[in-house]
Amino acid sequence: MPPRSTPTARQERLGGELRKMRERAGVTARAAAALLGSNPMQQSAVETGRSGISEERIRRLAAHCACDDAAYIDALVVMATERGKGWWEDFRGVIHPGGLDLAELEHHAVGVRTFQVTHIPGLFQTEDHMRAVFRFASPDWPRKDQDAHVEFRTRRQQIITGQRATPYEAVIHEAALRIRVGGRKTARSQLERILELSALDHVTVRVVPFDSEDFAGAGHSMLYVRGPVPQLDTVQLDTAHGGRLLDAESLLQQYRRRFDQVVTTALTPKQSQDLITHITTEL
Repeated sequence: MPPRSTPTARQERLGGELRKMRERAGVTARAAAALLGSNPMQQSAVETGRSGISEERIRRLAAHCACDDAAYIDALVVMATERGKGWWEDFRGVIHPGGLDLAELEHHAVGVRTFQVTHIPGLFQTEDHMRAVFRFASPDWPRKDQDAHVEFRTRRQQIITGQRATPYEAVIHEAALRIRVGGRKTARSQLERILELSALDHVTVRVVPFDSEDFAGAGHSMLYVRGPVPQLDTVQLDTAHGGRLLDAESLLQQYRRRFDQVVTTALTPKQSQDLITHITTEL
């Protein structure tokens, strides 16, 4: 099978994890290739996500590298042996590849935590809110493109509203709740939607109020996606040119601490529901 020309972020992550496993053990790429019966060029293709790898070879490499973390190895095997296309592939060529990578990341998550200062989390947004955002950000989009982006974001919301019920924790600054995206009626419906979702057992919503005296993190919005093992967690940061995925262990630890710190500045879930209700009545 020829190498992939454009591997997905998940395929690249698998290759990167295998490279880190090899490097931690002090094994050269040439030695790993010889162990697996390939060559350095093929090993490079595997470690960049451009080629796949079998379960047998992953377990052989792990044993040679003295990696005895069974849960981690099993998770890598699952990543390598997945078959079939995810629903997000129906949108390839319409949605930016980074958006497809995000949908795949969320689909495989065992938990999601997000902190937003000026935006309502995408997985909470109503259709009217989405359309208002897309019209403002991309006023030249034809209607069919806007419809596709609305459908795509709505499909992503299935990790919250679908049968799988992925644990989802959102910390939202009061500023995001008070910005009237799409006008008063749309803003009210959006707040009601957040209240509805916050009542679900697997969803936790906390609000950082304007009068919090311990908050100084306005520039630290993030999406923290938990993998099947902590080593496979991922942080997504929004930038002016699209999302950026981070997976270095030192950065994962940093963002875990940062999220926990933000939580300490927020209201309890019940207090947060009361504040959202109060803001809704003001509209």
